[in-house]
Amino acid sequence: MLRRWSNDRAVGLHSPRVNPHCLDASGLPANGRLRLLSFNIQVGISTQRYRHYLTRSWQHLLPHQGRALNLQRIGDLLADFDLVALQEADGGSLRSGFVNQVEHLAHLGAFPYWYQQLNRNLGRFAQHSNGLLSRLHPGLLEDHPLPGPPGRGAILLRFGEGPDALAVVMMHLALGPRTRTRQLAYIRELIGGYRHQVLMGDMNTHAVDLLEHSPLRDLGLLAPQVEATFPSWRPQRCLDHILISPSLTLERVQVLAQPISDHLPVAVDIRLPESVGNDVSLVPARPAVERNHE
Repeated sequence: MLRRWSNDRAVGLHSPRVNPHCLDASGLPANGRLRLLSFNIQVGISTQRYRHYLTRSWQHLLPHQGRALNLQRIGDLLADFDLVALQEADGGSLRSGFVNQVEHLAHLGAFPYWYQQLNRNLGRFAQHSNGLLSRLHPGLLEDHPLPGPPGRGAILLRFGEGPDALAVVMMHLALGPRTRTRQLAYIRELIGGYRHQVLMGDMNTHAVDLLEHSPLRDLGLLAPQVEATFPSWRPQRCLDHILISPSLTLERVQVLAQPISDHLPVAVDIRLPESVGNDVSLVPARPAVERNHE
């Protein structure tokens, strides 16, 4: 049974926001290949040295004119993909010039569907968020606060219907191993009923921990990407992942050499299962009513 994990947030069923200027960019890729990207964008800050965590720390609080240029670079990068998971996006506060970065990147990358998951609301000072950008309309979109201290969340998407649907979870996990284990147990419960699974995001640990020493270990997930992603200027740790179930056909995997954040983006191409491709809805559904799972 899914529980309510925070005092002010509950599991919510949503429809993605629609970018009406880009609906002609929606739909299944003609070749059946789905291009996935996961990227921790560090609220648009370009960190290129460890010392920048100190010298540029003020950019986490105040606007900076270089942020717009860096977001343009990120938008140009995202435009080549079909489904994007963003971590450390700002939902529109002082530090981002009151620009919702998820919506802004949806426009820059010409994505017809987007969703902002607000995980830590500091009012006008910061809107800590995960983001979803998609060219396919999901049949289901759920917003899940994760167990542990408030501030971490996961987005569950479903493409297709029934147990043969494609389940995608986008997340930003905790730094601490105990909390992270609780979060992964919760995510394991979310996806256990689906044959085709994709987990993507900044997971703050290495693949061997996820696949062999976590609640995910019985799923048989694959971690095709082995290159390090952090820090972007001299990658030494593989913290960002796109994990896939063995039922999915892997076409390509790449860590992109784009040091425009303190993490490098991870890209994976998969072949959509025929059962999913036949059922994916390309027409925006009616707005969903939020629900609670007690």
